[in-house]
Amino acid sequence: MPELIAPTPTLQEAWLQAHEEWGVGNHEDGFGLSSADDVNTSAGFDAWIRRLMNESAQCTYRWIVENGEVHGGIALRHGYTDFIKVAGHIGYGIKPSARRRGFASWALEKMLTAANNLGMKRVLLVCEVDNRASAGMIESRGGVLENESGTPNPKVRRYWIELA
Repeated sequence: MPELIAPTPTLQEAWLQAHEEWGVGNHEDGFGLSSADDVNTSAGFDAWIRRLMNESAQCTYRWIVENGEVHGGIALRHGYTDFIKVAGHIGYGIKPSARRRGFASWALEKMLTAANNLGMKRVLLVCEVDNRASAGMIESRGGVLENESGTPNPKVRRYWIELA
């Protein structure tokens, strides 16, 4: 059974294995990873985790973990900043070998509950236009397409989900 856990330095090796599976690039939405983060050293990894925890008033980061293996990450961004207008309130990423196993759908459901508990009335989710799996999952959770936007590149779909 998967768990959503706060980022922790104790899972550095498992996280690095997931990160390696994605390959080069900054495309692991949900982890709060920036190009300036050094995750390959213990000190750098610890500093990254501390930064994420320091941002907890603006964003709730969670890792999708099962049996000590990191399958992905999901982030619930609070408020409605310029960044959220582009990236959405909830961002997630599942490593390639863990896709199509229900992890993203399960984690999204948990984060929608967390958003509701924070008093949020609706949340914005964004996915690339050609990511049919993500679009289908968002739609299955009640996502209503607002529009497709070419900015930023690549072209994205913007969905709103109303919360109870």
